[in-house]
Amino acid sequence: MAELSVDECERTLPRVAIPHPEIHLVVRLGPSIRDGLDAHALGVRQTAHRKVVPGGQRIVFARLHLSTYEAVLGVPASEIAGRIVALEDLWSDAATRRLRGRLAAAADTAAAAAVLEHAIAERIATADAPGAHARLAFTAAERLVSASVRTVARGLGVSERHLRRVFREAVGVSPKAFARLTRFHQALAAARENGATSWATIAAAAGYYDQAHLIAEFHAIAGTTPRALLAELQAAG
Repeated sequence: MAELSVDECERTLPRVAIPHPEIHLVVRLGPSIRDGLDAHALGVRQTAHRKVVPGGQRIVFARLHLSTYEAVLGVPASEIAGRIVALEDLWSDAATRRLRGRLAAAADTAAAAAVLEHAIAERIATADAPGAHARLAFTAAERLVSASVRTVARGLGVSERHLRRVFREAVGVSPKAFARLTRFHQALAAARENGATSWATIAAAAGYYDQAHLIAEFHAIAGTTPRALLAELQAAG
């Protein structure tokens, strides 16, 4: 359904917003936010974004499962690709007011996360099941982790052109971009877990051609080297 996480910023610090291959809903609470809270859908972006987050701000992230995108958003993923869209521009006025009221009444960040999770579950429970094109895209996403777009299209019995079209509509980016971001996250997770003892080993396990390919992709996505990105993320907590 959704994977929830929170970030409680006790003091003003720089943050690196790492791009994910999935869409997120984001709730921000705190005195620096207009009216004390806001909620947005974060479309898939393909490069990192650096910003300074004010102290006292609390953030709830809900990473959506691909199969729930249209049910939760109310629009195809392609409509918010690369964009930050206020939830009130996607949901009805009644649904938005209900969520804001429950968030405002939440006792703490954990309670706010539970409120957001419940709202997501409600929308999924009342939505239609994904259509055939969306299901095709979701199946392709699973296979793109270890195969090329051409191989995946052939295995699904469709043309590459058709796969690219339905994938972009349902997921928000091209199959190639999705695979690229997925590979980047696999490498980054392995480096953070294992201390990046061997970038060549990490590159091979994540599906890069070699270590040079990994470094080039980190530069393109994060704007810096793998080692520098790790240090930046560690400094930001």
